[in-house]
Amino acid sequence: MKRPKVCFDRILPKDLQKPIPGIIIDLPQARAAGIEPRTRMAFVNKKKWVNGTVLRVKFLGGTSGQQDTVKKFAAEWSQYGNISFDFGNSPEAEIRIAFEDDGSWSYIGTDCLSIPRNTHTMNFGWLDQGVVLHEFGHALGMIHEHQNPLGGIKWNKAKVYEDLGGSPNFWDKATVDNNMFKTYDKNQINGTKLDKESIMLYAIPREWTLDGFSSTENDDLSPVDKTFIGDTSNYPLTDKTKGPVELPLSSKSTMANIGKPGEEDLYTFTVAKQGKYLAKTTGSTDVLMNLYGPDSQTRLIDQDNDSGYMLNAKIVTELLPGKYFIQIRHFNRLNGTGKYGISVYKKRSLFG
Repeated sequence: MKRPKVCFDRILPKDLQKPIPGIIIDLPQARAAGIEPRTRMAFVNKKKWVNGTVLRVKFLGGTSGQQDTVKKFAAEWSQYGNISFDFGNSPEAEIRIAFEDDGSWSYIGTDCLSIPRNTHTMNFGWLDQGVVLHEFGHALGMIHEHQNPLGGIKWNKAKVYEDLGGSPNFWDKATVDNNMFKTYDKNQINGTKLDKESIMLYAIPREWTLDGFSSTENDDLSPVDKTFIGDTSNYPLTDKTKGPVELPLSSKSTMANIGKPGEEDLYTFTVAKQGKYLAKTTGSTDVLMNLYGPDSQTRLIDQDNDSGYMLNAKIVTELLPGKYFIQIRHFNRLNGTGKYGISVYKKRSLFG
């Protein structure tokens, strides 16, 4: 049997250091052995980008043919979710791609922001349509489908250890355990039942399971993948055509409405002169406000929930000239809806 190539599961050091019940992790020894231990407390729900974000991509090497392959297939995610990619090789790129002989892998979602700017966040040790879609799925915040707690694969562990311990993966037992058998906590993910056709699922030979489960190598987004990426709790397409709403610099509120649970509203405003600015919401809806910039939809400046009147959000901060973005969502992501007002303006004095 041809042994499948599988994507290595990348996790941040801060997540590695969170304890796993019943497991003691010796990080120096693990890393010296080339092992990246896993914790199931990955908080994947917190690793999604703001809906409507344009993620900047930079290539750290690779041929023009390899780069064109990545550009061609990665863009398919944008057909079904309100997220897109700018392959302009910006020095501030959130996603940075290498083509090293180190397997194929990607950090998950906003974890990319914690990786030094001169270091890649994604790697293609092998390259085709399915691999590109899979790794960009990780970059958007998706986990491996076989680690979905709503699944339930019964593994033939001895056979998995044997096959993944050889070429081309050469994984030891601890790495197999962490990347194949452990699942995420149900409270940390937004997911569907296991989808055999998902681009996020490995090719799993029947010999690897005890219940007859198997899957073939998936090269295309499944119907569930296409629907799920555009779900209201992920990257809904609702406002994709109009983009962020431009806010005037005025104390007068712009009225808005969170009409569906999980909906995120995105605004933008431009600062021409440095100074202290106030952004706030009004009304009775309990909202959460994120402020990003300057000239970046992913560089978080501040976040607030209830600093304003009653349940309203308020951020007061010094801003440099540039373009800024505000994301508003209901504090109750699962069920919350309601109307609110939003305004942003330059404070004229200490008390203005």
